[in-house]
Amino acid sequence: MINITNLTKTYGRSRGVTDLTLHVPAGGCFGFIGPNGAGKSTTIRTLLGLISPTAGSAKVLGLDCVKDRTAILARVGYMPSEAMFYPEWRVSEVIRLSADLRKRDCGQEAAALCEALELDTRKKIRELSLGNRKKVSIVCAMQHRPELYILDEPTSGLDPLVQRVFWSELEARRREGATVFLSSHVLYEVQRYCDRAAIIREGRLLVEGTTAELDIENKFFDYYEGRA
Repeated sequence: MINITNLTKTYGRSRGVTDLTLHVPAGGCFGFIGPNGAGKSTTIRTLLGLISPTAGSAKVLGLDCVKDRTAILARVGYMPSEAMFYPEWRVSEVIRLSADLRKRDCGQEAAALCEALELDTRKKIRELSLGNRKKVSIVCAMQHRPELYILDEPTSGLDPLVQRVFWSELEARRREGATVFLSSHVLYEVQRYCDRAAIIREGRLLVEGTTAELDIENKFFDYYEGRA
């Protein structure tokens, strides 16, 4: 579903990612782990064609991330790490725009997600807490039932009850054949819900494998500090 080959992205003299190679198989949940500034969001934005690589290549769903950006965005469910929307719009307007951009009628699916998340669609974005803005982001990413979810710190700002609803829904999508690629700072989440994971530091891949092999919750700092 995702093929990254020798990907490098620099911002002038600043480093984004360096010579990153990563392959994400279909049908699983892949965790992408690292501290702030490690290169996780840079990688995700490159996969979506939102920024262009300095060198190397990346493909999503067999499509080139530079040449086929529009086609990729139509088929992917994306959650950015920060849920930013037009502040004066109502929740219902944001959700409808997300569906319209994909030329899809997602009304029934959106209504079911809003009910499960207890999201009031009548409110304006500026009236929402961080957690409720994240709920809007979840609906926008899921309502078109994509075959691939690319999620950047999806549970940050969500209370435990909403996290449980989110993971339950995501697991149901996986059972139907969808693939999930997510970044997270929550090691427990990656260990529990992901079947494979990669750890990145300063833009470079440290280790990649199954979560059972890596035992991320217990060994993350060993990998990060070179003891494993």
